[in-house]
Amino acid sequence: MNQSGETVRFLIHLFNGRWFMVFASFLIMACAGATYLFGTYSKDIKSTLGYDQTTLNLLGFFKDLGANVGVMSGLIAEVTPTWFVLTIGSAMNFVGYFMIWLTVTGKVARPKVWQMCLYICIGANSQNFANTGALVTCVKNFPESRGVMLGLLKGYVGLSGAIMTQLYFAIYGNDSKSLILLIAWLPAVVSLVFVYSIREKKVVRQRNELNVFYNFLYLSIFLALFLMAMNIAEKQVHFTKAAYTASATICCVLLFVPLTVAVKQEIEVWNMKKLPVEEPREVKVEKPNKELDLVHDETAKEKDGEEKEMKSCFLTVFDPPPRGEDYTILQALLSLDMIILFVATFCGLGSSLTAVDNLGQIGESLGYPNHTVSSFVSLVSIWNYFGRVFSGFVSEYLLAKYKLPRPLMMTLVLLLSCVGHLLIAFPVPGSVYIASILMGFSFGAQLPLLFAIISELFGLKYFSTLFNCGQLASPLGSYILNVRVTGMLYDREALKQLKARGLTRKDVKDLTCLGSQCYKLPFVILAAVTFFGALVSLGLAIRTRKFYKGDIYKKFRDIPASESESVLVSGSRKS
Repeated sequence: MNQSGETVRFLIHLFNGRWFMVFASFLIMACAGATYLFGTYSKDIKSTLGYDQTTLNLLGFFKDLGANVGVMSGLIAEVTPTWFVLTIGSAMNFVGYFMIWLTVTGKVARPKVWQMCLYICIGANSQNFANTGALVTCVKNFPESRGVMLGLLKGYVGLSGAIMTQLYFAIYGNDSKSLILLIAWLPAVVSLVFVYSIREKKVVRQRNELNVFYNFLYLSIFLALFLMAMNIAEKQVHFTKAAYTASATICCVLLFVPLTVAVKQEIEVWNMKKLPVEEPREVKVEKPNKELDLVHDETAKEKDGEEKEMKSCFLTVFDPPPRGEDYTILQALLSLDMIILFVATFCGLGSSLTAVDNLGQIGESLGYPNHTVSSFVSLVSIWNYFGRVFSGFVSEYLLAKYKLPRPLMMTLVLLLSCVGHLLIAFPVPGSVYIASILMGFSFGAQLPLLFAIISELFGLKYFSTLFNCGQLASPLGSYILNVRVTGMLYDREALKQLKARGLTRKDVKDLTCLGSQCYKLPFVILAAVTFFGALVSLGLAIRTRKFYKGDIYKKFRDIPASESESVLVSGSRKS
């Protein structure tokens, strides 16, 4: 009886533990990248509903708008518990994508274009609720490892496209319409299963914390390599339904291996909690006067901060604190640093989203078969992962060892993206494979860098809202570069080809362009815009170099050792 009671108590401790929360966040993030699969099923929407490329790109813009306008989820997270945020996200994900599936399969009457835009915007916006619920909570729980944490979590988002592709081949076969159904129900179910595991906890300093994250990294790299191997094998060998099922099963097992790391860490915390702690009764500890003065100074500062908060936010909007302290939302949004970051994001992420959204049509225009186009999407997804973990871990290492500003790494990533765009503009045999890798890597690397820079420059107090505001430039860039530039130039070239064949727009159901000229000019423009974004990011690196040369995590290490230990033990007891 005692043994079973002990087991039950440990299980409760496990499910409420910090490390199990990290594992649950990995699974939620691994299902939160459905927007990256748009290139796979967009052809079904285009052919079923008879859209031209401009209309399809408009739909892609609303997908990007929903995926990146997460201000509402951030504001909701400021005033509600995390489980509520995740539940809203689950409902939105299911409703949005399920309606698209009903439309594409002809189970409901053909909706108007604005209705389709609304459906995909709602479905994509659910991704922000998953990000806000899981990602922001993890960053707040591990503030000193935020770069690593962001890289891992966003890495799993990057892998989600390849993971879902394996699952849909195993469950539904080669039916891309059913992929939309999988996108509708799977992320919603996973978020609901772990809805109570994700919650903010008191910051705890743990000596082996970084080593644990490296263990998670190695396991996720193994998963990414397996997915890449499967992607290559599927092009060389014809896979049967049984082979796809075996591949998907192995993929699921690899997804759950990090649970063993989480359980091991929670066992260590559990065992430490059970150690007898003898508290001396007669010993009195007196703080030195200097330490007492420090306490008084801190109290005075807190009091001053509270008085400052009592003022109207409009009175302090142009009187921000030093970089790294907690900015108010208005102070951050109207600061020059945020404006520069906004422009760099507009150019970088706007161009990257345009490239990823058009990947299906790029493959089609260059004469690649459908199965090969799916491999491009998988390559983008896998290298998206490598970009995210690389930027998270490497930027953290370079920052700690060489005090290298994160915006400088953003500059290098955008320059790499330029090369990918030029390979699409001037294609040679096999160049789309290389371009998919470069674009996936650079696209993935930008997001962890963006979120880490925002958290470092403007503090963590309003991070839920600020990181969602920071990516607002992305859908704006996507609309201008995707709909107003790429889509219109593609359609113009397609109409030229129709005219050369003696046909008009009314003679064909969907407007398709074939040949290397279809995307030549659009991607030259994207490369130029991305290069401008790299120059802007370099300007931010120069502005913030003095800040990054200091100890930006000092305030998280200013907790006395004895207090840190008591937090760990008491945190275990609460669990």
